[in-house]
Amino acid sequence: MQSKPVRIGTRGSALALAQAHETRDRLMKAHDLPQEAFEIVVIKTSGDKILDRPLAEVGGKGLFTKEIEDALYSGDIDLAVHSSKDMPTVLPDGLEISAFLPREDVRDAFISPKAKTLADLPQGAVVGSASLRRQAIVKRLRPDLEVVTYRGNVQRRLQKLQEGVVDATLLAYAGLRRLGMADVVTSVLDEDSFLPAVGQGAICIESRIDDEHVATLLAAIHDEETAICLRSERAFLKELDGSCRTPIAGLARVAEGTVVLRGLILKPDGSAAHEGVREAPSDDAVEMGAELGRTLKAEAGPGFLTLS
Repeated sequence: MQSKPVRIGTRGSALALAQAHETRDRLMKAHDLPQEAFEIVVIKTSGDKILDRPLAEVGGKGLFTKEIEDALYSGDIDLAVHSSKDMPTVLPDGLEISAFLPREDVRDAFISPKAKTLADLPQGAVVGSASLRRQAIVKRLRPDLEVVTYRGNVQRRLQKLQEGVVDATLLAYAGLRRLGMADVVTSVLDEDSFLPAVGQGAICIESRIDDEHVATLLAAIHDEETAICLRSERAFLKELDGSCRTPIAGLARVAEGTVVLRGLILKPDGSAAHEGVREAPSDDAVEMGAELGRTLKAEAGPGFLTLS
């Protein structure tokens, strides 16, 4: 029996805690350890504190990871549980994504008391979302709608929806399922027409590169199929220098040793888009992702990804 509990760092939202608990429960089962062998450590990040502005204006994705990564560096925690779509493509020296859990449903969920689907919303209806990707795709599909920035945790967004602040919102279906809240979903958006964010639905675990004990623990719960897909998607995103400042979507699927990757970049107003599909053996998934990113970047031309 280990002498002290393994400390699992996480944000404090209900969804983040659900993901940390899933990670802990999988580790308990894999290693036949009691719950007391693990400690959940809640860390408040800058992204949790700043709720009055779009993330793009205050630093992007790193706002949800910096304080947690600082705790990893200092030894205050042993591993960190993240939503993969929150992770920057470049990690701090000495840290690595050491495991992925099996991926949940990747699709986006449409929630509205006024319409069954996005297509059914009346002209001029207001859709709230914090995601530039979701905003841009909505504008591409329904340029007649009003799209507004709409932040807060899942519960807060749903409360504001019920209060009539917006007519509809979009959330990750995976997150709602993990929270046991799938019943609030009005309809689920098809991934072909509404391509998800890179990493959507996947939990990743970050740790120190030199921590062999943690690496051994995590190896038992790591899902390699999810890892292959995420490596390809993240290589695509990295080539585009993607962050919360740019509407980018990407999804990889693997079957029988072959990875198929779809990628999409859009102008924030949805007025223009470039998309592509690539297929390669699993061993070439990273290079394939990077190549698709380079191709779409070249097709779009200078300035496409830097528009405000």
